[in-house]
Amino acid sequence: MKLTELKAVLRANPNAPVRVALPDGDEIPAHFHVTEVGDVAKRFIDCGGMLHQTSHTCLLQTHVGDDVEHRLTAGRFGKILELGARVLPHDDIEVEVEYDCCVTAQYPVLSARAGSGGIEVQLGEKRTACLAKSRAEASKEPGCCGSGSETAEVAGCCG
Repeated sequence: MKLTELKAVLRANPNAPVRVALPDGDEIPAHFHVTEVGDVAKRFIDCGGMLHQTSHTCLLQTHVGDDVEHRLTAGRFGKILELGARVLPHDDIEVEVEYDCCVTAQYPVLSARAGSGGIEVQLGEKRTACLAKSRAEASKEPGCCGSGSETAEVAGCCG
């Protein structure tokens, strides 16, 4: 979901409480805080030696504190997102949520909808993959993840 879409839902329902649903159906506890709005762009090299770059995303860090009476309204959430304008390149970027339950994980925001119980933000899954493996399969040559690959043996990747 794009940041512009999320902001529009929040603006249209400023007094609504915000619920965040995890991919498995559980929810981030209702007393969560949004503690950071970040701009994330990543440059990296895969295990096969190819350079990659991801486009900018808006990363929202959540925190569940001891203040169990805290409730984030859509209006307050929107104001926090507006503060992010100082670090975000523009609003036409995807949004992800960072949540720390037992480990810190990042989830893409799939949707945000207003309903009778407030705004529900639905999170999706984010998975890792070996990028060199897909290149090797396409070229029919052993890549980092292919059997007998010298790179795989040296780097110990994908194994």
